[in-house]
Amino acid sequence: MTTLAAGWTGHDTRLIAATVLAIAVIVFLISKTKLHPLLALTLGSGVLGLVAGMPVDKLLASFEKGVGSTIASVGVLIAFGAMLGKLLADSGGADRIVDTVLGRVRGRGLPWAMALIAALIGLPMFFEIGLVMLIPVVLLVAKRSGKPVLLLGVPALAGLSVLHGLIPPHPGPLAAAGSLNANVGITLALGLLVGLPTVVIAGPLFGRLAAKLVPDATPPERLVPDSERSDAEHRPSFGATLSTVLLPVVLMLAKALADILAGKENGVRRVLDFIGDPLVALLLAVLVGMVVLGRPALLNRAKLSSIIGDSLGPIAGIMLIVAAGGGFKQTLVDAGVGDVITSLATGAHFSPLLLGWLVAVAIRLATGSATVATVSAAGIVAPLAATLDPTHNALLVLAIGAGSLFFSHVNDAGFWLVKEYFGLSVGQTLKTWSVMETIISVVAIGLILPLGALL
Repeated sequence: MTTLAAGWTGHDTRLIAATVLAIAVIVFLISKTKLHPLLALTLGSGVLGLVAGMPVDKLLASFEKGVGSTIASVGVLIAFGAMLGKLLADSGGADRIVDTVLGRVRGRGLPWAMALIAALIGLPMFFEIGLVMLIPVVLLVAKRSGKPVLLLGVPALAGLSVLHGLIPPHPGPLAAAGSLNANVGITLALGLLVGLPTVVIAGPLFGRLAAKLVPDATPPERLVPDSERSDAEHRPSFGATLSTVLLPVVLMLAKALADILAGKENGVRRVLDFIGDPLVALLLAVLVGMVVLGRPALLNRAKLSSIIGDSLGPIAGIMLIVAAGGGFKQTLVDAGVGDVITSLATGAHFSPLLLGWLVAVAIRLATGSATVATVSAAGIVAPLAATLDPTHNALLVLAIGAGSLFFSHVNDAGFWLVKEYFGLSVGQTLKTWSVMETIISVVAIGLILPLGALL
């Protein structure tokens, strides 16, 4: 620590102060003035650069470079994911998954089935879209089975939330992987390894306690469906739907395995490196989905074109927030903040994984946005990634994602969605949804840290 103090300069102090001030500005603008995160991140980047002493022309160039590189690396991936999710919803494929799984499960297996359904449907979808799709299913199953709504709802929410925070191709994990130059296939594989037990603990197991804590949760009557959806005749089959949803996952995992097991000149590895690239894997899934999901649903070319086009509108805001986060990240890097953080962590022998988690937790608590927390934390700890091997780099992405889910509360839009859909009070939402999010975050980092020591 003496050596670390001896190497500390006044410029380092200025950079840390600039970072703290910039984050405080972003937090204040989002939380207090309700400014859109895109504007808050842009203004925060300006504050950071000016206080850090960056020339104005360099500041603007850094922000623009970060926005451009982020859109280039993850923007199209987010768009392809949205297209696949929209195809799944509009073709009836999501309904087919729900009906098939629930048709084979009864009684105590229902909470586990809800977690599985959430995982399958949520894989290509954003959290809010998956939530809106799943709520009628949860409420209908609760009504028919007589089970407490939170006993079934919490597992579904846990499945969606874990995927949102840890599993590519969701925007947060993709953005973090892009910022840290992490291998998406390895991140996906380790994310599934961490995510599965996390969903079990935060979902079906905690769901039992949540149902006892709030046994009288009463969703608004207008949200409870009267009967099952009746368009089963023109839905794609369960096998076709599941194959389409899992196609990009299988391709990306195959690429990750080939990179580990096969030499660079191996022909099979070259093929898998191409088709397992996230861009190609998601593109193939969308194209396959247009045929495999669209044909049974009698979707003609005009309707498919409309579905694809309609999928892009809702994600425009998300893409721009992620892009602005990339601009903030690049400003941090070019100002030299990352180098200071790296020196501090190295000198203090502080775990990069724990540091990434703590930074994301702080920003999540302050802003309420998991995506803002992920992209901002990734920018702050990005220089540490250069010192890590591919496995630990992927684990750093997961640690940041886990931190971004910590304790959702009143400044998070998801908090209010859950409150209204399940008919909860603010206190009941804190006892159930907020605690569930915290369990996900803590359990995930509790699994990631030992993995970091073992791998």
